Amino acid sequence: MRRGKQRKFGRVSGQRTVLYRALSTALIEHGKIKTTEAKAKSLTSHIAKLVTLAKKQTLASRRLVSAQIGDKATKKLMDEVAVQLKDRTGGYTRITRLGQRRSDSASMALIEFVK
Repeated sequence: MRRGKQRKFGRVSGQRTVLYRALSTALIEHGKIKTTEAKAKSLTSHIAKLVTLAKKQTLASRRLVSAQIGDKATKKLMDEVAVQLKDRTGGYTRITRLGQRRSDSASMALIEFVK
């Protein structure tokens, strides 16, 4: 499902890359994370590309995934997450809205892998 255009989040491209890398790593390691709704929607397309690449289970795909996220997260993505999602052709994540954050009223969401 297309969840909207890529957002800039008021950051330059290098900072945005690091943001996506950190969010992706956290999602893979923990299975679900709580973040703002906009970040969750943008992270969906980024994660979908990583999972699709990881499902190939080749050395080349492992190296490409490892270039995007850390080694520990790569191992978990290739060995556990991709194996669970091997029969799915897309829609690897689910976004659940949680309401607004108390401090700044930002819309919060829970993003998790679909089982």
